[in-house]
Amino acid sequence: MPIAAAIVGCNDAVMRSAVETEQEQDGRWLAEVGELPGCLAYGATRDDAVRHVEALALRAIADRIEASEPAPDVSALFAVP
Repeated sequence: MPIAAAIVGCNDAVMRSAVETEQEQDGRWLAEVGELPGCLAYGATRDDAVRHVEALALRAIADRIEASEPAPDVSALFAVP
């Protein structure tokens, strides 16, 4: 399964997650962020699948933060005086 480095967030220092990709027999691409269980998405192309899973990963992290659940550190993205 090829692995593409994908940044989840805006800063390399915040979080860097591996996105694993695989082409299915029907031609669709599957992308998954292994560090976030259940975070996988399909796309017509590899780039589509990666783009979809990156957006999904950001939503999953936001949901965890809102629910006060364990989430990757995103504090470097924001300046709170």
